[in-house]
Amino acid sequence: MATQLNFEGSQFLRQDFQEELSRWNRQRLAPDYPDTLTADRFEADRRMLRLEHGFIEELRAAVRVEAAAAPTDADGFIAWFEGLKANGPGQHDRLFPWLADQANRDEIRWFLSQEAAGEAGFDDLVAMTQVKLPNRAKMELARNYWDEMGRGNTKGMHGPMLGQLVAILDLDTRIENTVWESLALANAMTAMASSRHYAWHSVGALGVIELTAPDRSAHTARGLRRIGLSDSERRYFDLHAVLDIKHSRDWNDEAIRPLVEEDPRRATAMAEGALIRLRCGERCFDRYRAQFGIA
Repeated sequence: MATQLNFEGSQFLRQDFQEELSRWNRQRLAPDYPDTLTADRFEADRRMLRLEHGFIEELRAAVRVEAAAAPTDADGFIAWFEGLKANGPGQHDRLFPWLADQANRDEIRWFLSQEAAGEAGFDDLVAMTQVKLPNRAKMELARNYWDEMGRGNTKGMHGPMLGQLVAILDLDTRIENTVWESLALANAMTAMASSRHYAWHSVGALGVIELTAPDRSAHTARGLRRIGLSDSERRYFDLHAVLDIKHSRDWNDEAIRPLVEEDPRRATAMAEGALIRLRCGERCFDRYRAQFGIA
């Protein structure tokens, strides 16, 4: 079923390409040794970088008109950006109340398998994005990163919390068993964070995650509670249902606002990044509802 919703005419929005890109991202971002950097590896990386660029530019083309309509003054842009929580693509999707109140354990496990497999690692994305940013924005991303890292406490790190849930529910996060829509979301986020040409896009994309995640996290946590998971077992989603509200407010005030005040062109780039992230999420929700037969 993973290929049934491929987008006609796109070489990128399809299962085979997104699996290839996911495997490449996993390889290129993993710590390694100099002797693996062979001539063949250079050529493979160059090919994949060109394909990744084509992928992101296709996503940009789909949101460019809408993003160009976003205000470029700081007050106007913040109002537009915060409006995405109510009116952005994929918001308040009926999938999440269904997960909270009706989905059975196996359905929740399938959903979480897709979500965990498509998780690019918010901490790493923030770390890559903050490189050479202006000081005020850089400090806000640093504070956010520190929270993601459990403020120095290993037990509080967000990534391992999700990993614990994967183990508890025995989730299948293999690339080949993940739908392309979920892979594409992670690959788009990785592409924007890892390329300095899309740094402002990444700030917008990460900011819109903080803006829109709390409601979805709360619904997911409710579903996990309903199927019997304890407070500690569902901590990842309970935490993000609350903490991301503050993260979003601070991100908007301390990162997005000063960046736009300094250079209004950044507003359009951040708008594109936010819309790319939301459109990718919307495709995931459509695909998940198709899997579950939700009209």
